[in-house]
Amino acid sequence: MSIKLSAQPATVRDRLVQSPLLIALLALATGSLIGGVTALGPLYTAAGLLALAIATALLVSVKAGLIAALAVATIIPFGTLPFKAIITPNFLTLVLVALNGVWFLRALARSDAYDVRFGSLGLPLIGFLGLTLFSLVLGARGLPDPQTLHNYAKFVLGVFCYLTMINCVRDRDTARLIVRALIVVGGLSALIGLILWALPDSIALQLLVALGRIGYPTSGRVLRYVEDDPNGLERAIGLGVDPNSFGGMLALVAVLTLTQLAAPRPLLPRWLLATLGGLQVLALLLTFSRAALFGLIIAAAFLATVRYRRLWRYMIVAGILGAVLLLGLGYADEFINRVLSGVQFRDQAQQMRLDEYANAIAIIQRYPAFGIGFGQAPDLDLSAGVSSIYLAIGQRMGLIGLAVFLGLIGFWFTRSLRILPQLDDEAASWLLGCQGAIVAALAVGLADHYFFNIEFSHMATLFWCTIGLGSAIEWLINEPLSKGQPDALPR
Repeated sequence: MSIKLSAQPATVRDRLVQSPLLIALLALATGSLIGGVTALGPLYTAAGLLALAIATALLVSVKAGLIAALAVATIIPFGTLPFKAIITPNFLTLVLVALNGVWFLRALARSDAYDVRFGSLGLPLIGFLGLTLFSLVLGARGLPDPQTLHNYAKFVLGVFCYLTMINCVRDRDTARLIVRALIVVGGLSALIGLILWALPDSIALQLLVALGRIGYPTSGRVLRYVEDDPNGLERAIGLGVDPNSFGGMLALVAVLTLTQLAAPRPLLPRWLLATLGGLQVLALLLTFSRAALFGLIIAAAFLATVRYRRLWRYMIVAGILGAVLLLGLGYADEFINRVLSGVQFRDQAQQMRLDEYANAIAIIQRYPAFGIGFGQAPDLDLSAGVSSIYLAIGQRMGLIGLAVFLGLIGFWFTRSLRILPQLDDEAASWLLGCQGAIVAALAVGLADHYFFNIEFSHMATLFWCTIGLGSAIEWLINEPLSKGQPDALPR
């Protein structure tokens, strides 16, 4: 008696294992991985895989895009693709282009659910960008050079982040996530800056030069020192290249962190906020950027005056801890002397600033209406560039551009302060944090120009992202607290 065994149907797993297409894809992926490790090394191959994963996430979620943009702008703002093309876009440009494409296409595909929002500043801001374009073309006599045009395009993307933010942040959960993300990535950037500062100069230099493959400088002033003296005090720079721009970024982010630390319903545990805020403030102090320090102090005083009186106590405690740390590190005398010499305009850097101010005023007097554009000064006896965003706007865009900028900022503050009492405590703390962060940026801008410098587009990105986030929070007035929000306040 013979027994016939019937063949079992092939499972999905069996069919996948026997699929020629799957085998080909696996072989291609394995070959690409081995080739990448051989040609570029394991570090760059891992970075490439990470970039691929991030790119995939960007095409799926605007939240991922927002977090990626903030992370790049704060942690590795000058990173570029490791190969040359007609142009070499940096990571921030790629992320912003992808993010804007996703939310705009989403609005086109589902206009019933995702309307295009312009916010209170949208249309005036587009007019401001029109003025920047007019000044660019006028100053270059119709033919801006490719590098200036490239930097200007990145700057426009940064300013456009106002619209990006208000069209992506549409509910409390997203707003909550973005504020958390900005605080955390700011803390990570500060930690990187502190580690690089604490390492021996030779090791820190070696690590920074290794980033030359992705666009970072490999020669010249890679490490930075007070008065450019290698035997003097080293300044913390993180991966921000310049200590003053790094300090300005930290001032903006630290204010958001301090606001949440003082808020009755903080977004993160207070111990974590205190740790991240401590890292940010310490790194800011070690940049030895006087403008960033004064910006932080002025913004904290603004918040303490408007609502959070307890910030006065935090400022006193932070000042005592900062003094103790500087004494422990042996930098107290140098730090005090640097602050005093800056206030009295006695050191070389401040003397150069005075010369820049005089030069900028001379440019504004000769070209009062629309400025000289974003290139070089047209007259041989004048030079472009000044350490103040207000004078920078005045010389680049003329008094008309400066008036429009001040009008935009003034209108935003007036509107947001009027809306503040209508918000609950949680949303009010977010809006106050944005207000304080912009106060810090505007105060820093009295003596630094990075928030309006086309070569530092990540600073413009952070500035207008913060204003956009504040405007997006205005839409949350009538939205109830999210379900599952804890009744007890976090400690």
